[in-house]
Amino acid sequence: DVQLQASGGGLAQTGGSLRLSCEASGIDSDDYVIAWFRQAPGNKREGVSCINRRDGIPLYADSVKGRFTISRDNAKNTLYLQMNSLKPEDTAVYYCAAGSALSEQPKGYGYWGQGTQVTVSS
Repeated sequence: DVQLQASGGGLAQTGGSLRLSCEASGIDSDDYVIAWFRQAPGNKREGVSCINRRDGIPLYADSVKGRFTISRDNAKNTLYLQMNSLKPEDTAVYYCAAGSALSEQPKGYGYWGQGTQVTVSS
């Protein structure tokens, strides 16, 4: 079974930084897409960034381009999300997810981590 364990959330001030980690187990194929989503209270879950495990080409939502960086360490089966220049609107529960194909929609991913809270104070 594929299991994802997210960590690294917390409280940051506007303009600050946080780094999220997502440790994956049970993923043996390089064809998996690993992604970060977030969900703020009252909002739909939205895609933040994703990366193909094979080619490592990242994609970002417009709202985080230039501020967030996704990376992965295949040897450690760990995905990272470096979040810089944080804004209050980045406040949300962040989830890592894994799927067999690239998708901007949560339903495209069959495996989810438990979520980690990120709170950005103004």
